[in-house]
Amino acid sequence: MTGFQITGWGKALPERVVTSIEIAERFGVDEDWIVSRCGIRERRFVSPGETTASLAVEAGRRALEKAGLTGEDIAHLIVASATPEQLSPATSAFVQHDLGVAGSAHDVNAECSGFVYGLITAAGLMTLDPRPILLIGSDTHSLTINPQDRDLGILAGDGAGAVVLTPTPDKWLQAWNLGADGKCTGSLKIQAGGSRMPTTEETVRQGLHYSEIKGNEIYLNAVRFTVRSVRATLEQAKIDPDEIDHILPHQANIRIINSILNHTGLDPDKLITNLEKYGNTASASMPIALTEALEADRINDGDLLLLAGFGAGMTWGSVLLKWGGEQS
Repeated sequence: MTGFQITGWGKALPERVVTSIEIAERFGVDEDWIVSRCGIRERRFVSPGETTASLAVEAGRRALEKAGLTGEDIAHLIVASATPEQLSPATSAFVQHDLGVAGSAHDVNAECSGFVYGLITAAGLMTLDPRPILLIGSDTHSLTINPQDRDLGILAGDGAGAVVLTPTPDKWLQAWNLGADGKCTGSLKIQAGGSRMPTTEETVRQGLHYSEIKGNEIYLNAVRFTVRSVRATLEQAKIDPDEIDHILPHQANIRIINSILNHTGLDPDKLITNLEKYGNTASASMPIALTEALEADRINDGDLLLLAGFGAGMTWGSVLLKWGGEQS
C-alpha cells in the first residue's frame, strides 16, 4: 500500500494578542491564577474580517509553498474544524475555492481531536488514491465563548495549521488509535444552532449558542481516554515510552498534558508545546505546534513523533510517526 510523507507545513495566527493579564482583569483574578491553572500567558483572537476559513487559507497556502505545490496539485482537501465558516456549506468549500484546489473537499469535526482524525482519514485516502492531500486544522473558538464564562474564557485561542501529504513507499505511519464515547456529549457542548435546537430569539436570550463546559468531567475523561489511546498506539507499534523522541499533545491545558505524561511514562523533556503563547486552538493546536517544531529544526529523520489528543464528544486519538519513514 502507498504511504504518506509530510512535505509541507504552515500556520496562521490572528494579529490580535490577548494576554492573561487582560483576561484576568475581566474575571477579577490574578494572571498567576490563570497561568497556574492552564499554563497560558497569551492567546490570539480573530478580529473582524478574520474567520475560520481565512485562517485555513493562509495556513494552507504556506504549507503548499513549503511543499512546492499549488492548489491544482491537490487531489483532496480535508479541513478539521468545530467552528465552521457557516452551517452550510462546509468550510472546506470556501477554502477549496480560495486555494484553487483541483480535487475534492470535505470537513472533519471531531472537535480538538480533529487533526488526528483528519490525518488518519488522509492516510486511508492515500492508499486508495496516491496523490497529494492538504490537511488543515482551523478553529475560532473565541467566537463561541460566553464573555462571562471564566472556565472557557481563560483557555480559548484562535489559529490554523496545515500539512501537505504526498505519496511515498516509505512507512511513516507506525501505529494509530481513534475512539469516541457519545455518553460524554454533555461535557462540552453548544446546544443551540443545530437540528436538535434550532436558533431562536429565546435560545439567543439564554446564551445557548455559546459553549458550555463541565470542567471536572472534561479533565477526568481527557486524561483517561488519551492515556488509553497512547497505550494502545505504543502497544500496536511495540514501542516503549522512553523510545519516543517527541511528544506533541493537543495543546489544551498544561495540567491535563502533565497528567497524561505521568500516567503513560512519557518523558516531559520530549514535550513539544506552545500552549503558553497561543492557548487552546482546538483542531489547529497540533499542526501549529508541529510547524513551529519543524521550523526550529527540532525534528530529524528517523525520529519517532507521537501525536495525541482529545475533544468534545468525547473523541480521542493518537498517531505514531517515524519522521522520514522506513522502507515498507
